[in-house]
Amino acid sequence: MSIENFLQQNPVKIVVPGQYILPNWYDPKGKLRTFACRTNHMSPYRMIVDVPVVGRVGSSLTSYFREFGNLDGHITDTKRGGFLLEFELSVAQRGRLANKLAWLEEKLKDPSIPELRKGGARIVPINPHSTITLADGTGHECFIIDMSIDGVAVSALLQPPIGMPLAVGACIGRVVRHFTTGFAVKFVEKQKLLDLDRVIVRSPRPVLVSENRNPGLVLPDRAMRPQPIALAG
Repeated sequence: MSIENFLQQNPVKIVVPGQYILPNWYDPKGKLRTFACRTNHMSPYRMIVDVPVVGRVGSSLTSYFREFGNLDGHITDTKRGGFLLEFELSVAQRGRLANKLAWLEEKLKDPSIPELRKGGARIVPINPHSTITLADGTGHECFIIDMSIDGVAVSALLQPPIGMPLAVGACIGRVVRHFTTGFAVKFVEKQKLLDLDRVIVRSPRPVLVSENRNPGLVLPDRAMRPQPIALAG
C-alpha cells in the first residue's frame, strides 16, 4: 500500500516516540544501529513513521514503542523523512493494538502540544527533521528527538564524537553525550524558548548517502554542501 492510499483511510494521527533497527545498518564497531523515530499516522495494520534514516521498500525491520511494545514489519512505501510500515502481527496482537489506539486517541486529543518534563522544558517539535552542519560546512540530515533552551537530542546516520563542535539548524553547540538512539548537543548560548522551532528545525538540504552502510561520516555531494561556518574552539 502507498502512503497516499493509507492516508485516505483516515488512520489515527498520533505522535508516539520510539526506536527502530534497520537490517545491515551498522556503527563503526560493527553493531546494528538503533535510531529514534516517532509515529505520524497509525492503524492496527500499518503506520507512517518519521525517521532519520528511511531505508528501502521491502526491507524488514524491528521497532519498539513504549505504548505498543515491539512492532515488526516491512516497508511498503517511503517519503522524505519517513516510511510506511506494514505490520506483521497475529490476530490477537492486532486486536490489542486496535484497543490501545482507541484509548490513546481519546487521551491524546492534541499530540502537537509540547511535552514538558521535570527539570526544565523539553519540547518535542511538530516537525522533527532538521540539518546538522559540521565545522567544514558539510551538512547532514537529522531527526530531532527533543529540544530545550540549553540543547537538543538528535538521532542521525552521523555519529560525531563527544566534544565535536557543530550546528543543529542555526544553533551552535558541542556534542556532550551519546545514548542508544543518538547524541546530545549543548548549545554555546541559551536560546529563547519561543524561538526554538525557528532556529533549530530547518528543512534538510538534499543529501546523497553513500551505499556503504558502515559509513562513519557520510558527506553530501559537494555541490550541495553549505559554506563553512565559524564554530568556536
